[in-house]
Amino acid sequence: MTIRLRRPQSGPRRRLWSRIHTWSSVVSTAFMLMLCLTGLPLIFYHELDEAFGTAPELPVLAAGTPHLPLDRLVETAQTLRPKEAPQFLLIDRDEPDLVFVSLSRDLRTSPPESLFAMDWRVARVVQEPKLRPSPIAWLLKLHVDMFLGLGGKLFLGLIGVLFALAIVSGVILYGPAMRKLPYGTVRRDRTRRIYWLDWHNLVGVTTLGWAMLVAGTGTVNTWADLMLKLWQRDQLAAMTAHDRSLPATGRRIPVADAAAVALATTPGKTLRFIAYPGTAVSSDRHYAVFLAGATPLTGRLLDIVLVNAQTGRIAAHAAMPWYAQAVFLSQPLHFGNYGGLPLKLLWAVLDLATIVVIVTGLYLWVGRHVTSRHHFRLKTPVDANGRSEGAQ
Repeated sequence: MTIRLRRPQSGPRRRLWSRIHTWSSVVSTAFMLMLCLTGLPLIFYHELDEAFGTAPELPVLAAGTPHLPLDRLVETAQTLRPKEAPQFLLIDRDEPDLVFVSLSRDLRTSPPESLFAMDWRVARVVQEPKLRPSPIAWLLKLHVDMFLGLGGKLFLGLIGVLFALAIVSGVILYGPAMRKLPYGTVRRDRTRRIYWLDWHNLVGVTTLGWAMLVAGTGTVNTWADLMLKLWQRDQLAAMTAHDRSLPATGRRIPVADAAAVALATTPGKTLRFIAYPGTAVSSDRHYAVFLAGATPLTGRLLDIVLVNAQTGRIAAHAAMPWYAQAVFLSQPLHFGNYGGLPLKLLWAVLDLATIVVIVTGLYLWVGRHVTSRHHFRLKTPVDANGRSEGAQ
């Protein structure tokens, strides 16, 4: 008696999509699992920083305590790092009294050599530069570029594209078949492989929209460095072209004056970020002042005002280009930072569900290959006792 097991016949198009789904899933599986596992605690980045005591804490002061001039904060930081020059000032979005002051000997260094968290009301350092990154910062670096810089980011962007392709091909393959069954059906009376296949499909379809959203925003985030270079070559170069012919006098207005001029030009906006002259996102003659709106959405969309550092006049004012705004919007959406703790909890549940999809997909792929090898052996003619014919 000869036992022969054959796969069901399928058309060329189905076989093509099956191969696309299989190999896009297999290639991306290990990296997507790493991204989901590291992304889970990163959803609660701020909460974990506070729990570990690594988040800066501001002292309790009387309500309405006014802010000091920004130059006072910079002077205080420079007394602790006298050989370093100011690069950037970043105003915390969630805590408007908290300002981060970055200093470096080379103004184009990224990341900065020193980053101070300071209380804007009293010009006091509330957190000095850390010699070692916190565990959450280490996880973020692993999640963003695997400690490989731009190459790591672009590679993970490719993984995101493959993961999206695996999702689309999975819908094309299994969508028509699952339409014959009620939603949520898990066939427990069939083989273990069918049981886990049903779970894989059910959880995959349930999290389909979220998985595509996170894969898409994650891929866009990996292009941030390239988009910054495009912006520098395009918009920033055009905005600074007018003042390039002006002689450099060495005189520089206070950074607080540059911020005041920019805010007066754009009423209703709030201060988010200031780049000093000579840094990567300004020119040698301008402060670059970045402003945002007051709503949760417009608070992510930035305008740039270039202020001549010698004269204090506005050199240019424009909204950031669409591709830069896409990055600004996708970064918080990727980690669910738009809706507070309830949205973060939802993101965590969906992240765990995606891990289930990845693990069950890996189980099905491995099981399929083990079964195929077993079927190949069964193609050998066997007798009634299950031994190969001719065996002694």
